[in-house]
Amino acid sequence: MGVNRNQRDESSADANGPASQDLHSGTVRIAERSRRRLPLLAPAPAMQVEVQTAVEVFSRQHDLRADRVVERLYRNLIPLESPGPGEQYAFQVDLDACTGCKACVVACHVLNGLDEGESFRTVGLLHGGAPEAPVRQTVTSACHHCVEPACKSGCPVGAYEKDPLTGIVKHLDDQCFGCQYCTLMCPYDVPKYNEERGIVRKCDMCSDRLGHGEAPACVDACPNEAISIRTVAQTLAVAAADAGVFLPGVASPQITLPTTVYRGVEAMPSNLLPGDFYRSKPGHWHAPLMVMLTLTQLSVGTFVLSLLEEQLAPRLARDTLLPTVFAAAVTLVALIASVFHLGRPALAWRAVIGIRTSWLSREALGFGLFFKALLMCTAVGLCARSDPLGRVLRALPGGTRAVAALPALQLLTAGLGLTAIYCSIMVYVATRRAQWSLPLTGLKFAGTTLILGAASLLLLSAFRGGTINGSGAMMHLLSGGTLLLATLKLTFEAGLLRDARARQHSARKQVAVMMLGPLRAVTGFRFATGLLGVALSGALFSGLLAEFVIVPVALVALVALSLGELLERGLFFSASPTLRMPGGAS
Repeated sequence: MGVNRNQRDESSADANGPASQDLHSGTVRIAERSRRRLPLLAPAPAMQVEVQTAVEVFSRQHDLRADRVVERLYRNLIPLESPGPGEQYAFQVDLDACTGCKACVVACHVLNGLDEGESFRTVGLLHGGAPEAPVRQTVTSACHHCVEPACKSGCPVGAYEKDPLTGIVKHLDDQCFGCQYCTLMCPYDVPKYNEERGIVRKCDMCSDRLGHGEAPACVDACPNEAISIRTVAQTLAVAAADAGVFLPGVASPQITLPTTVYRGVEAMPSNLLPGDFYRSKPGHWHAPLMVMLTLTQLSVGTFVLSLLEEQLAPRLARDTLLPTVFAAAVTLVALIASVFHLGRPALAWRAVIGIRTSWLSREALGFGLFFKALLMCTAVGLCARSDPLGRVLRALPGGTRAVAALPALQLLTAGLGLTAIYCSIMVYVATRRAQWSLPLTGLKFAGTTLILGAASLLLLSAFRGGTINGSGAMMHLLSGGTLLLATLKLTFEAGLLRDARARQHSARKQVAVMMLGPLRAVTGFRFATGLLGVALSGALFSGLLAEFVIVPVALVALVALSLGELLERGLFFSASPTLRMPGGAS
């Protein structure tokens, strides 16, 4: 009778003793493990064969069943059907599967043909937990295609649209003129400014690929299938935002209602912080905006205070024509400076397209109307003069009626200027940043308006021949007001620096740490120029100066105060921490 293989093995093992049995069982286990693993080299039946690596073997097997693999991959990672009413596409991220390999970042860059250094997807780090159970979590993120995108509502030129069928938030590159306001509005730092192109660009979920049934670049490239596209109900996204369900260490989801879903098997500790949470790095200075904001507040303050001067002290005040001309000239310089902030200045005329939703559009319209109203006040003011030119202008049709309407026109102009200043404040309050809250931003902008307005009127009064000891009672009042207002504002700003010693790390503490750290030289120069302006205003208020030095001292005081406010506005931008998704630890 024949004996099967197992019987032969057993009889052989019994014949050779325990040592032979151990050797035999070890050989069997090694053989079983080798069958379960992919060999590093393909088995060769002879010595002279073509050697194939594991990568080549995998590639050949993938090609043989490519259709089935792709079909399974796309079925698992993208929806089979388009979103229905009240639904939209959204990213879903499996935090347990994300290893931080950044394959998604590379694929996004390459497949979308992005410029060097440009990427629509980032990989950051969260860390925290308890000392006995520390947590380290990598996070991949891109545009969250929010239900209420702040980039879209803030854009002054309508360069964003939310697809009504898919919910994807797209950026219209040809419409953008590079104001970069969306980069301030987005609490997740998604839109990126491209200096070479002069426009902002962002992720559109590879909508062209998705429309043809193909997975977006990041989804397709992830080796662990950590990123996928899902269809979500917008009402559920709103409910999740109201419940605060998102990632720890980032801006509140209630600002824009993001739709990205982050999932993990275990709940993340509430004390997780981004890897770059304590990093202090100065931001962009936005020099054209520094000039524009400082000069517009100077011009509005000058014109409004000149009207108050005329109404409250008609016997002491002079005509308002010179302050009006001065304010118009300063406003013109401010408007020209603002154009240099744009990546595509030739399209500056588009700034008012988003008037319905964008505070930036309202600001641009407000200062544009204010400048035109100043020109009208100048023309009518010339008619009101008693010199030959004024008499000639009054003789023109409607000249007399225009002079009669001058007080109403001046009030309208002042209202336009103050409204434009309010819009400037709201441009930054709308970003929902703690350091740009309404009380802080309002006090800073209003203080600059009053201080520089009073200092400008002080110089104009000195230029028109006023003196401190004589007919210059208004100059005495203006110098005293400038001294008081500048002192109060410097004291207020110095008080904010105490936040650097606060125990809790907050946005205001980050600002103070930045001003006393990397930006301490700028901060020191800002306070030095401000104190110089205060000292010179005090000298003018004392009445001890000779008459021939009043104009130079008033001029230097205005320049010092203006430079101080300009630097304060620069710190307003550069020391401001950016709301963003988690970054790296280094």
